[in-house]
Amino acid sequence: MTVYLPIAELSVNIFIILGMGAAVGFLSGMFGVGGGFLITPLLIFYNVPPVVAVATGANQVVASSVSGAITHFRRGTLDVKLGTVLLMGGLAGASVGIWIFSWLRRIGQLDLIISILYVVFLGTIGGLMLAESLRAMRRAARNEALPLKRPGQHNWVHRLPLKMRFKKSKIYLSAIPVVGLGFAIGILTSVMGVGGGFIMVPAMIYLLRIPTNVVVGTSLFQIIFVTAYTTMVQAATNYSVDIVLATFLMVAGVIGAQYGVRVGQKLRGEQLRALLGLLVLAVGLRLALDLVLTPDDIYSIAVGGPSSR
Repeated sequence: MTVYLPIAELSVNIFIILGMGAAVGFLSGMFGVGGGFLITPLLIFYNVPPVVAVATGANQVVASSVSGAITHFRRGTLDVKLGTVLLMGGLAGASVGIWIFSWLRRIGQLDLIISILYVVFLGTIGGLMLAESLRAMRRAARNEALPLKRPGQHNWVHRLPLKMRFKKSKIYLSAIPVVGLGFAIGILTSVMGVGGGFIMVPAMIYLLRIPTNVVVGTSLFQIIFVTAYTTMVQAATNYSVDIVLATFLMVAGVIGAQYGVRVGQKLRGEQLRALLGLLVLAVGLRLALDLVLTPDDIYSIAVGGPSSR
């Protein structure tokens, strides 16, 4: 069964699109990431124009994040105050990111820059997460004490001014790195169509030393509003959000996220990080191959439209 996407200007198999949305929603609930780092490359692999994949992928992230965040809120594993501070930086970063996105599109380098950014970020983050989680699992297998990051430990981040107390996370931390992290994630959301959870989650755990049980829900909370804002502005300025594609992805993503949360809570932290690291590396490798391999059709002819302006 096929359906026509008016903005992307192509027909797609509805069951493949629903499968993509459900799979990404499942991973969103399981790992606490928005899923944009996966849905955007998947749409590109399925021949959806990158400019549409980025803007519409961000829209799908909203649905799966809402579903996962509600579940975490009910379980008491969401720090609303911390998420709000992250959100302040995220909205500012998203505004800057949308300007960068529009500029890259005008000079005709958007597709290339998106692919390069995905390869660099996914390769780096995936490699670091996989290496750390494998070390943790080896220590656990040998019954060695794990060097846990406790809320009371301090590094240079904790010596910064403008400190705030986040009772749910049980930390006393400067707002500067929190806002800065949100700002960086906001830029990535606008330019790459990602929720940014694949960077935010490890940064909150290893840099800010926020308890792992609170990180996932708080990450999803911030992702909801930043991606919603990005989607609305992208639709108004670049006309690149395909509402038909977004609807199918959102419906499937909401359902998948509920099951992902349940599965994620049955796995240990190092197991979750290892699985996420492998997934991130696999997607990055696939995009890297597309950049260096010679395509089957070196030359192509395309009809101008909303996705090519």
